[in-house]
Amino acid sequence: MPSFNNYKHVFTPLKVGRTTLKNRIEFAPMVCDFTNCLGEATQNYIDFVESQAESGVALIHLGATPVNWENAVDYPSELDVTDELKINSLGLLAEAAHRHGAKLSVELVHAGRGVHPRYLKGEWGLSASSIPIPGSHPYIKEMDQKDIEKVINDYVDCAARLDRCGFDGVLIHGAHGNLIAQFLSPMTNHRHDIYGGSFENRCRFPLMLLKAVREAVRPDFIVELRISGDEILPEGMRVDEVIEFLKIAQEYIDLVTVSAGLIVDPRAQFYAMPPYFRPRGANVPYARAIKQCPDIHIPVSVVGGLTVDMAEQIIAEGSADMVAIARGLLADLDMLKKCYRGKSEEVRPCLRCWGCAGNYASHVQCAVNPALGRIGRYAKVQKADEKKKVVVIGGGVAGTQAARTLVQRGHDVILFEKNSTLGGLLNDINKLPFKEDLLNYTNWLINTTMKCGADIRLNTEATVENVMAENPDVIVVASGSSPARPPIPGIDNPKVVNVLDVDSGRKKLSGKVLVCGGGVSGCESGLALAMEGCEVTIVDMIPVSEFASDVMDLTRKNLFHLLKEYKVKLVGERLVRSIDDQGVVVEGKDWKYETLEADYVVEALGMKSNNALAEKLKDLLPDVYVVGDAYEVKNIKRANLTAYDYSCNI
Repeated sequence: MPSFNNYKHVFTPLKVGRTTLKNRIEFAPMVCDFTNCLGEATQNYIDFVESQAESGVALIHLGATPVNWENAVDYPSELDVTDELKINSLGLLAEAAHRHGAKLSVELVHAGRGVHPRYLKGEWGLSASSIPIPGSHPYIKEMDQKDIEKVINDYVDCAARLDRCGFDGVLIHGAHGNLIAQFLSPMTNHRHDIYGGSFENRCRFPLMLLKAVREAVRPDFIVELRISGDEILPEGMRVDEVIEFLKIAQEYIDLVTVSAGLIVDPRAQFYAMPPYFRPRGANVPYARAIKQCPDIHIPVSVVGGLTVDMAEQIIAEGSADMVAIARGLLADLDMLKKCYRGKSEEVRPCLRCWGCAGNYASHVQCAVNPALGRIGRYAKVQKADEKKKVVVIGGGVAGTQAARTLVQRGHDVILFEKNSTLGGLLNDINKLPFKEDLLNYTNWLINTTMKCGADIRLNTEATVENVMAENPDVIVVASGSSPARPPIPGIDNPKVVNVLDVDSGRKKLSGKVLVCGGGVSGCESGLALAMEGCEVTIVDMIPVSEFASDVMDLTRKNLFHLLKEYKVKLVGERLVRSIDDQGVVVEGKDWKYETLEADYVVEALGMKSNNALAEKLKDLLPDVYVVGDAYEVKNIKRANLTAYDYSCNI
């Protein structure tokens, strides 16, 4: 019998203000893009909130929601909580959460100087001081008294409306360099009136706002504040000032969530939204400093790539009272239930790739959970009307996703994998020093697929003969991809090694290394080599501004930051012409040739689909589906999505 509830602290109720939460996990806010063009919640949004509530969390926060639509918006597709005519959709969201015992809150935000020009109605953005963000909207107005009163009224209006609609609280976004933080921080508040200069004056507007919100809602309505425990940049706000501010602010708030960094400043964005390059739990020391201050009496929560195991330790050691998780719960909405039941090894790991954010023309999606946010037959795996025999070719990301889904649907599944283990190319790229999340996902993928009920045949290469000998009704080809090797003179030189051999550790390099290929693979491999002490140059025919362009912008910025930190030289707009014993001969835009010297050359020139077998099988059977890299070389997210979608249709 499995051990139940090994997380005695996580699953203990917590008193927050006058409300008791059923456990210590809150669903951290994330914009899901499920609104219509009027900012109203669609049925998909309502279903998404209900799925969040079903996860078992105590408190759900709906992501970044502007308090006005003139100058507060920081992201498209945000929920409109400013209009009395739209309260019906808000009430339906609250009802969906309450059906499963969760409390529902909204993250109220004003972007301040972080407003995007596309969303700004009018010429001027608002901020504590007229300090534009470099490269962003240049017209920022220092708020006058009328602006200050208007913004406070906007917060009050939205909070009171949500209270009337049945919500349980609001999360006032005072972190990451948004408007409230712009008043608090000496970096962005250069005023010379009662709202600037001294620490007391910098606190004035935020405290006025929190006090007004507290007085506008019922006593048991949760008022939570999100704050950066440290703004990271030298001129920013430090944790000691944050503590001093909270000593006063706690009179008006019931709970504080501790983050870090500045989303509005590219130098510290990846502290606010940590990708896989950053360590998990980096914000815990700031939360601990706040929690252990004897003059702070309200509960403290912390966010930042946390797991349930980490949450248990954080709460047990007294570093926080509660933990906020978003991406981990998106990757596996049953995470809390699995952990409670002693099956934490079954939790699908989050890659922290940020594929769930920044879509702009789509809804929230997850690289490892293709059912997230879906509707109809794709929202949850359903039993097939007719049982079929399906052969899956390939045990990489797409093949294993197909096998698991097809078994869940009730089909008989045979999976052919030519290697001795599942996982495909993940087994090569998960060895990089910053790919622990990918390594965890690979192990999960292998273990869950081996146990899923499919007939898995390792060390068995699929051929037309052995596949057709199974007399299948359907064939799913997930034969993956292999390195593309363009006919460059000298590419067979012994000093040339493929990026997969380097990443996997099969080849050890030293000295001066030239990476040919500025895609994600080349850049990450170059970074890992630099971390090991190599002198690395990355070259490509595309401009440096387009290097690693296939990852989410925030993750890419962190990658470039690290490349600079480890002194990796980036050379764009150079065409590789040949490779010799001296290095790589490249041609520039001026048609001039030069030799980039190297002891080793890493070829990271892309991948090509392995689909030859699929073409042969299509002539023998009508139902042959090609998924993952075998169809189109993309990424883990695309591989999982195509495999899942086809499997739901078989």
